[in-house]
Amino acid sequence: MQIGNVTTPFGRRSMTLALVKNQLDTAEARPAKAVDKWKAFRNACEARELLGIAQPALSVLNALLSFYPEAELSEEFGLVVFPSNVQLSVRAHGMSGTTLRRHLAALVDAGLIIRKDSPNGKRYARKDRSGTIETAFGFSLAPMLARAEELAHLAQQVERDKKALRQMKERLTLCRRDVRKLISAAMEEGAAGDWGMIEGHYIGLVGRIPRNPTQSDIAPILEELEMLRTEILNILEIQLKSQKNDGNDDQNGCHIQNSNTDLLNESAPRFEMKQDAADVPKPTPRTDLKPAHPKPVDPIKAFPLSMVLRACPTMRDYAKDATIANWRELMATAVLVRSMLGISPSAYEDACEIMGAEGAAVAIACILERGGHINSPGGYLRDLTRRAQRGEFSLGPVLMALIRANEGQSQKTG
Repeated sequence: MQIGNVTTPFGRRSMTLALVKNQLDTAEARPAKAVDKWKAFRNACEARELLGIAQPALSVLNALLSFYPEAELSEEFGLVVFPSNVQLSVRAHGMSGTTLRRHLAALVDAGLIIRKDSPNGKRYARKDRSGTIETAFGFSLAPMLARAEELAHLAQQVERDKKALRQMKERLTLCRRDVRKLISAAMEEGAAGDWGMIEGHYIGLVGRIPRNPTQSDIAPILEELEMLRTEILNILEIQLKSQKNDGNDDQNGCHIQNSNTDLLNESAPRFEMKQDAADVPKPTPRTDLKPAHPKPVDPIKAFPLSMVLRACPTMRDYAKDATIANWRELMATAVLVRSMLGISPSAYEDACEIMGAEGAAVAIACILERGGHINSPGGYLRDLTRRAQRGEFSLGPVLMALIRANEGQSQKTG
């Protein structure tokens, strides 16, 4: 093998190390004894993008394979085809000579064919007296035989990727539909919440979807849409449970006043309490009553820890070894940050009771992240706790807003 400028049927072309490597890889590979040439071609078509070749190049490869007389590629029958430029152009649907040369070079670069040049640069075959081909010069199809198994695996990978992309698109479509319906229903029913902001966030997410998206394009958008859907469902669920419990309280209001002596003591005027306790019969306490302010469902478990840390990266600065690997470490760091911010233990305990331990830790992280905009962290946390108890506050929109703000800041500094 000569490395340097070699004469080819299309003029003088520089032999690169990459081409040499393709030839060596083909020589070292263990080719199959025989393989259906059109099956190998279909696999190459499926794996076109992974191989880095354009559709017209496959037309040229199809033309080259059509000059191979057997149905199966096999070393027994030789693997070199030697059509002329005119013959190739005809079978490649009238492709011009310049375009033909470009796509032949692409097939060589992709490792699908190898040039086998004659001393004078022509393509031909030398036969013996019986008509059997002894030596042929042109294009060797040996890589198609040697890489037959690899091409099959690449085609299967492409098929798996297509299926995964199709399923991801279906999930995206269903999620978009769900979020749109939920927002519309919440607005029509007059549900409490900043639905204008939520709808704006939804429109922004949908606007980021490209015309021809890939899996890497869809994955982050789908993740945020699914989190937004979960957040909306949590908000509506909290409000529905609150309304149901308020209705139960209204129905049982007289029973509560007559049976719960603690509530009587808190609501009765002072002069009524001076009566002799013996004159007032003590009713039997009821155990089937629900609390006046039920603890709302904790929605924080719908959020991955990675999302919280994207929204509140400053928390890592106060963590042990500057690392937060799980929720337990986040909650431990929140206790330290709570003390540093001057938030009283009672305020933090109330937040844990209403939001859950994880939710309170995330609330602390959000307050820390927005520390420059909050004058009284303790008062702010108490206000969030009261709003969460009434079903008027949820952490999802806060986290998403912080993520957008951090990403916007990164783009400006980048």
